[in-house]
Amino acid sequence: MINLPNGLKQPLSLIYLDANATTQVLPQAASAALATMETLFGNPSSSHITGLQAKRIIDETRQQAKNIIGAGDGNVIFTSGATEGIQTAILSALHHAKKSLDSSKEYCLLYGATEHKAVPESLKHWNKILEINAEVKAIPVNEVGQLDMDFIAKEVPNALMICTMAVNNETGVYQDIHLLDQTIRANNKDTAWMVDCVQALGKTDLNLANTSIDYAVFSGHKLYAPKGIGFMYVKENSLFTPFIAGGGQESGLRSGTENLPGLAALNVIFSMLNGNSKTIFTTLKTLHIFRQQIAAALTQAFPEIVFNHSFENSVPTTINFAIPGFSSKEIMDLFDAANIRVSSGSACSSKVARSFVLDAMGLPVWQSESAIRMSFGPAMTQQQIDEACTRIVFAAQALGQSCLTTDTNIITEKTALEGLLQFKVGGSCSWLYVDKKTQSAIFIDPLPELTERLKTLLTCQGLNLVAVIDTHGHGDHQSCRGSLADDYLAQQQTDMLGWPVNSNTTIVHGKHYPYIVLGDKWLIKLNTPGHTTDSTSLLLCDPVKASTDDLLVHYAFCGDLILMGSLGRTNFSTSSATAMYSSLQLLKALIGTDSLICPSHDYNNEFTTSITAEISRNSLLAQVITHQINIEKFLIQKTLMDTHIIDQSGSEIMCGALIGDCHKILVREYTSRSLTEALAQPNNIILIDLRESYEYTLGHDKHFKNNVPLTQLVEFVHQHKHNKQQPLVLVCRTGSRSQLAAQTLLRLGFEHVGHLKGGYALHQY
Repeated sequence: MINLPNGLKQPLSLIYLDANATTQVLPQAASAALATMETLFGNPSSSHITGLQAKRIIDETRQQAKNIIGAGDGNVIFTSGATEGIQTAILSALHHAKKSLDSSKEYCLLYGATEHKAVPESLKHWNKILEINAEVKAIPVNEVGQLDMDFIAKEVPNALMICTMAVNNETGVYQDIHLLDQTIRANNKDTAWMVDCVQALGKTDLNLANTSIDYAVFSGHKLYAPKGIGFMYVKENSLFTPFIAGGGQESGLRSGTENLPGLAALNVIFSMLNGNSKTIFTTLKTLHIFRQQIAAALTQAFPEIVFNHSFENSVPTTINFAIPGFSSKEIMDLFDAANIRVSSGSACSSKVARSFVLDAMGLPVWQSESAIRMSFGPAMTQQQIDEACTRIVFAAQALGQSCLTTDTNIITEKTALEGLLQFKVGGSCSWLYVDKKTQSAIFIDPLPELTERLKTLLTCQGLNLVAVIDTHGHGDHQSCRGSLADDYLAQQQTDMLGWPVNSNTTIVHGKHYPYIVLGDKWLIKLNTPGHTTDSTSLLLCDPVKASTDDLLVHYAFCGDLILMGSLGRTNFSTSSATAMYSSLQLLKALIGTDSLICPSHDYNNEFTTSITAEISRNSLLAQVITHQINIEKFLIQKTLMDTHIIDQSGSEIMCGALIGDCHKILVREYTSRSLTEALAQPNNIILIDLRESYEYTLGHDKHFKNNVPLTQLVEFVHQHKHNKQQPLVLVCRTGSRSQLAAQTLLRLGFEHVGHLKGGYALHQY
């Protein structure tokens, strides 16, 4: 939805910028496929007139394909898509190579390091199946994605096959085919050479017959044809082994009744590429202009943007970029809310993760993790580009709603922050507490990746930073506390973790504890060593009126003392399981069993916990809290617990071993229909939209008037802790966030929680 000046809302039209993943089927191609299914449905292998009419479509499509790719006397074989073509090429090459292997010689199989995963995985598969046991080697690329010719020259003499990519699907970087040809054949005249041309079709000129390429693969659904149709080029006299045997279709090269509707659609696309249609594709020159327009709009929307590839050696239909301070998921969610479709790196994986392509190019980790790909095809029009550019700028302005930018030209007034916010980077957490009345804030366990975001937020909200504190010295990251303190608290004197040295002191149960004031709350510090010797816990509570009173603790920031489903590890050189035993009992004595615990790590997206929630699944913690175990036995069990810690690859150090079951809570799932029916009943259901406020601003259903971003879920839990019987239904973009949040609420005692399966992506009201 879009906010209009008169306050009304209207649906946003779709802006599709993910053509490298797949394209829509053009109306002309769809009509041709439908007509083929309805009137020219004959089996091309039949000798009657209906069959001959069908065969003519195949012959026309084949000839057009040969013209487009410059096949010369080479063969064009129709397949189900590029993956089948890759299997066929690799099987053909390796099946022949096996016949002439020299047992005294070591062989290799080469592929580009930025190649689509279908290639190296297929090489490994057939290498194993055929028992060739050659070494599969990745050809390095330089910082602009070009293959290392020196490496190829050195390795290709022993290569049974080399696989390269004409145009990369993530960056659009194209390879110098002529230079590759020279380098390969100067060092090995006989090795089989396959080229993935999927992203090259319609975007670059191809003349395959003038190269020594043995095999080239293509896929129809990347260029406006239906899924399930593709083709491959096989050079004249190149070795070939059918991947699919059977009825002998495709002159015995690929059996199986041909996909006639798909071929008819492909034939229309080829006519457009060849200029034989009233409708033709946009010229390459115009596509370059389109890319410059989008790049300019992105730069206007995100002035700090970094493009992950050079426009000098990439096709104009692909733009890969990263925005400092934002994860790829945040930008994808933003664009999705604005009805702009983009992807995070390659769309062939459902998980948002680092781009192996950008890693191979040697780009910084943050660029790889934050990469966004925009891609379009040659059917893109000037009107569509203009609409896309306008929408990109509009979407970025919505970030001001969440104070993620300081852009004053925001869509609506910014949302004033209040209470607790949780920020996550990987498995690590930072916590920001804001007192709205005094416009003051504290920042706990500050992560370096959040430095600029916090500064922007403080400026945008006009907040006064009272303190920035670490609960302990972190072994898995460098705190940004010093940088923030220099900018906002230069005159404040603190200890090594940021606790102000001139803080007040209170007495609780006969012991003295330092505290600082934040609005109408106190933040009390207590030493809770165990995970490390310097470990502390920070308790946000109501002011202490009498030394004999129990604390009313709202949040306990306990670092890595208690983790969701575990206890902090105690096998560091600065750890002490004995000290942890005492710290756990002290913490429970001060916060009780129902105060919300906010640790510095959340490895399983559980957001927050309490002692009540933890002792139900952590028997060791339960025994300590209830004094059923002494220190000696605790030491034995804690040592055993730590043996289950498995550190993640890379720099992340796990600060606790998962021992509890974190993902088996069943959540009631609603569909559009069942939720509509439920809302019609007198059950007082409250609908909660869990998307971030910038997503909510750009579009939400009228039923969802309550916006609780995941960053504020812990505050929501606290605010509703006395009303856990209220029926709640949670929704987000895809259903992932709503399911996680629902599990958290159920684990913490909320009784009637469900979520909309599939989220906004699959359901409308």
